[in-house]
Amino acid sequence: MSGQGSTGNVIAALASFFIPGLGQLIQGRLLIAIVQFVLAGVLWIFLMGWLVHLWSIIDAARFKGA
Repeated sequence: MSGQGSTGNVIAALASFFIPGLGQLIQGRLLIAIVQFVLAGVLWIFLMGWLVHLWSIIDAARFKGA
């Protein structure tokens, strides 16, 4: 996956749209995927999970691989 706007990033962003952290997992970023998934789950209890969900989508879309 190369650079912002690549097909891989679009797919990752779409995956994160459905499940926070899934896009990061697809990109091979296990730690941030777990953090976003757990944080979104915990915050949904307080109706604030949408913030992490949105962060997850944007982060996956803007990721620039090494």
